[in-house]
Amino acid sequence: MDLEQAIAKHAEWKVKFRKAISAKEQLDADTIGKDHCCDLGKWLYAESKSRIGGLTSYRDCVSRHATFHTEAGKIAKLINKGSYQEAEKALDAGTPYASASSAVSLAISKLKKEAGT
Repeated sequence: MDLEQAIAKHAEWKVKFRKAISAKEQLDADTIGKDHCCDLGKWLYAESKSRIGGLTSYRDCVSRHATFHTEAGKIAKLINKGSYQEAEKALDAGTPYASASSAVSLAISKLKKEAGT
């Protein structure tokens, strides 16, 4: 698993949300809100668990990743119901989404360092 790419893909969600707001697009909020559907989630829950599941950074990454997807799913739902201003505000600095996004990036970086992947 390319963990640097995983960081980039999760950071890209902010851009995807802004594009969806601008284009008034519908998103798959249910899938976005599930932490086991993206490549990182699949890797965390399947491939890597037996090998690095005992690491503190692994457990932290799983938790932070789940929180990120919960917050991302909330924004996707706001977009889908047409609450574009509310969704835009939810992307601002200091919001639960922004905190979750920063936290998951940091957690992935720590996991990469501790696991040597």
